[in-house]
Amino acid sequence: MSIDFGSIESVLGLLISGGGLGALLTWKFTKRKVAAEAGSAEVDLAQKVQDTYQDMLEYKQKEVEDNHRLIEELRADRDHYKQGYDELRSRQDKTDEIVRCLQDQVAENRKEMNMMRPFLCGAIGCKLRKPVAVFEAEKPKTKTPRKVKS
Repeated sequence: MSIDFGSIESVLGLLISGGGLGALLTWKFTKRKVAAEAGSAEVDLAQKVQDTYQDMLEYKQKEVEDNHRLIEELRADRDHYKQGYDELRSRQDKTDEIVRCLQDQVAENRKEMNMMRPFLCGAIGCKLRKPVAVFEAEKPKTKTPRKVKS
C-alpha cells in the first residue's frame, strides 16, 4: 500500500473541510470548559458546605450563650432561695430559743408557786391556811353535799 501525495491531500482536505480539525479544537475547548465548570461547581459546593458549617457553628454558639445565661439565672435563683431558707432557719432557731426560755420561766414560776402554796388561802382572814388551786388543772376535787329527802 503506497501512500501518495494525492491521498494525503484528500484526507487533509476531508479533515479540514469536513470539520475534523474544527471538531478536535472544539472538543479540546469543550473539555476545558467542562473542567472549568466542574471546578466551579466544586467551589460552589465547597462554599455551600462551608456556609452550612458556619451556620451550624453560629447556632451552636448562640445555644451555648443561652445555656450560660440560663445557668447564671438558675444560680441566682438558687442563691436567692438559699438566702431565704437561711433567714427562715435563723428565725426558726431564734423562735425555738425564745420558746425554750419561756418554758424554763414557766417551770421556774411553777416551782415558786408550789413553794408558796402552803401560805395561800382562798378566804380573806383565814387562819387555817389550806392550799388553794392556783391553776385550773390543780383544782382540788370537792364533793358537793347531797340533799337529803325528808
